[in-house]
Amino acid sequence: MDIAEHPNLLTASPRILARAKNGDPRTVAAWLLVCCALVFAMVVVGGVTRLTHSGLSITEWQPILGTLPPFTDGQWGEVFAKYRATPEYSQVNQGMTLEAFKGIFWWEYFHRLLGRAIGAVFLLPLLWFIARRRIPPGFAPKLFGIFALGALQGAMGWYMVQSGLVDDPRVSHFRLTAHLGLAFVIFAAMFWTALSLLRTHSAPEPARIAPLRRFAYALAALIFVMVLSGGLVAGIRAGFAYNTFPLMNGYLVPPAIMLIDPWYLNFFNNMATVQFDHRAIAWMLAFTVPVFWWRVRASPDAAAGARNGATLLLALLALQVTLGISTLLFVVPLPLAAAHQAGAMLLFAATLNVAHALR
Repeated sequence: MDIAEHPNLLTASPRILARAKNGDPRTVAAWLLVCCALVFAMVVVGGVTRLTHSGLSITEWQPILGTLPPFTDGQWGEVFAKYRATPEYSQVNQGMTLEAFKGIFWWEYFHRLLGRAIGAVFLLPLLWFIARRRIPPGFAPKLFGIFALGALQGAMGWYMVQSGLVDDPRVSHFRLTAHLGLAFVIFAAMFWTALSLLRTHSAPEPARIAPLRRFAYALAALIFVMVLSGGLVAGIRAGFAYNTFPLMNGYLVPPAIMLIDPWYLNFFNNMATVQFDHRAIAWMLAFTVPVFWWRVRASPDAAAGARNGATLLLALLALQVTLGISTLLFVVPLPLAAAHQAGAMLLFAATLNVAHALR
């Protein structure tokens, strides 16, 4: 081919040529951040759904047909009849009216609808980006992996709901914790990928940054463990016990902490132990995050983004601790409890941001 016969090849914009070679990282990152915002909303709505005892109001899993809610009186009567056949109705909500049922139905419906929306908002643009060759090299397998995690999350959600439709009208706290933890894993995967697309690292890393980066990874892991412990607190309703601070009903370590035999079951089924563990992790973060902040701010090798991110992390930790204490003292009111769950994800995101900035 004679290049002279195709002058457009000679006059092509450098930006177009770069995009053809490297994809469109900033657009892909913006899309992933939108998906992160949707997952954040999903976690908050999921928390409200649990706190309003709405999660067992829909007794079937219909990923496609379930997209449409009931419209006619006959459809509402059919859905309500299925709910009246559940243990929750017979043991907890005996005599509930249709209007009261609609109040819990809509929370669970919106939670599931938001999950479907996240799947569509993720998959359809992903296919379009691939067709248009906008995905930077090496990122497509990661993005399909995230989609697979999302599909697994949908199945995990139904697996959790099933546990409350048998004999005990409460979902398994193990499945609830797994459902919550997987949501945080999906958020972390999308958020980290978006940051990797937005940030380029051309300069070699100073040797003194490596310990700070490991410190940040450790904090992210500790916050994730705290999230899992929070799932157990929610699952066994441990927040409704020991509603005092800083002591637990007058004790630094409550006497009932090892009441269950065998001993290891206390860490999962004992309200005193589960809440004590959650508090202990919060205390660990209250001491370690300020140390991390000081070390990052004092490091001459830390980039401005890392220093600012460490300050944001410290501020969000203070907010989250305040929300946690307030939620406990006021015996888990819905607005505070929902804000506390939202704060956990913001704190997790702030830690990931600092860890990424220290790469």
